[in-house]
Amino acid sequence: MRGSFITAFIFGSLSLSAVAQEYRLETVASELSNPWSLAFLPDGSMLVTERAGQLRRVSKAGKIGQPIVGVPEVYFAGQGGLHDVILHPEFAENGMLYLSYAEGSPDDNGTAVARARLRNNTLEEPEVIFRVWSRKDTPVHYGARMVFLPDGTLLLTTGEGFDYREAAQDLSSGLGKIIRINDDGSPAAGNPFPESPFVWSYGLRNPQGLAITGDGIVYLHDHGPRGGDEVNIIKPGVNYGWPAITFGVDYSGAYVTPYTEWEGMEQPIHYWVPSIAPSGLAVYEGDVFPEWQGDLFVGALVDKEVRRLDMKNNEVVDEESLFGELDVRIRDLREGPDGALYIVTDGDPGKIVRVIRAAD
Repeated sequence: MRGSFITAFIFGSLSLSAVAQEYRLETVASELSNPWSLAFLPDGSMLVTERAGQLRRVSKAGKIGQPIVGVPEVYFAGQGGLHDVILHPEFAENGMLYLSYAEGSPDDNGTAVARARLRNNTLEEPEVIFRVWSRKDTPVHYGARMVFLPDGTLLLTTGEGFDYREAAQDLSSGLGKIIRINDDGSPAAGNPFPESPFVWSYGLRNPQGLAITGDGIVYLHDHGPRGGDEVNIIKPGVNYGWPAITFGVDYSGAYVTPYTEWEGMEQPIHYWVPSIAPSGLAVYEGDVFPEWQGDLFVGALVDKEVRRLDMKNNEVVDEESLFGELDVRIRDLREGPDGALYIVTDGDPGKIVRVIRAAD
């Protein structure tokens, strides 16, 4: 039986200014099966994706609902399944939400986006609005993070499928890209490559973190191989280098490339060697922790913690490890409408954890 409960733990954490900051970790909901992402509804409840293909509503009190009806069939294998969920910017008026997921078969699969209207516990008028046109036969590296830009267009990350790394540099391929589409799935006006009308930027490996600031700056993180996980600022027409440049090496220890930089390819604003296996990315702009405003929060699957990147003028000036006391892989991070930071833990069971001040 699925259940929910709220428990609280109090911890002290030293900030980068050496001032003790106390926070409380509250388990809002547990017994989720491989949760991957969450989105907040206007009433304060949450939509949570489970990778096997379930979308569930979780109440403010932590009650986990039955699977929502109408979710597209997903390809649940390897790293594939149901991934991101985000609301249309005018959700309050149109009830529209968007799902990214892996679809297909072992020999023919890829990342797709569907939209539908949420009514009670049903997705009405479901429609697949975008499919990555370059198919693959590997169950890994889907990317699948989404965010709406201020102009109402939608960004989607795609991975390069692991065995197709060169495709990340090929503008005719949909692998290893940032895709920019209108809310109906058509290519957005102003995309930089007329010969590849869906592509916004390229040269990515497996980007599983995408977030936008209140003033429209888009941050992304990308998995490296052994080392070379990156954080980038996303801009149209930019080549982020994979696999021509990287700070990582192949899993065998061999060079992917001897180059860490090359003319015409963007350098990351931050990278990790060894890898932390980043998943989930939030820009914190809330009032609960004013000292964190503008900072990036990155889930670290390998280290079972969250990395706070202290940001100044769009640059990383320092880094802090947080919430390691959870001792679990971190899959996603979101700022809630209450100004708290929400953590989605990986695995079965997975949890939603809320971070608030200890005094609250």
